[in-house]
Amino acid sequence: MGGTSPCASCKLLRRRCAKDCVFAPYFPSDDPHKFAIVHKVFGASNISKMLQELPVHQRGDAVSSLVYEANARVRDPVYGCVGAISYLQSQVSQLQMQLAVAQAEIVCIQMQQDHDQQQHNINLLMMDEHEKSCFLQNNFINSSSATSNVANVNYDSFKKESLYGHDMVS
Repeated sequence: MGGTSPCASCKLLRRRCAKDCVFAPYFPSDDPHKFAIVHKVFGASNISKMLQELPVHQRGDAVSSLVYEANARVRDPVYGCVGAISYLQSQVSQLQMQLAVAQAEIVCIQMQQDHDQQQHNINLLMMDEHEKSCFLQNNFINSSSATSNVANVNYDSFKKESLYGHDMVS
């Protein structure tokens, strides 16, 4: 940055920000928390060494990784990112188990429905002609009575009483 406004690391470390400051491109002065958390976990000297060992085009990604790991270490000082990854892997395993159980239940239900349909077909095949005709007549009567009930409801809804108490539609 050089002179005008020190980067977040130089500001925190209370030193002058040189033109060739290794921190300046990655830790701008308007985001001091970013450097503060990385400094707290890794230390300024270690961060400087890591950045200087990397090619310039990889430093931005390295800083992002350091910030991510530092945040994870603040939340879980022992395991850091590994703890978060382990937790997420455990959740994935549990969800895969639940999915397998649900899929097995679906297969069982489908098999039961297929078995019930096959049993119904076998029962129909085993009926003699008289039983089949009674079965078909009962089904026809049930479906036609349901239709006539709907027709009566529709007809009753059109009936209106006149002013004198008589039906207008008869």
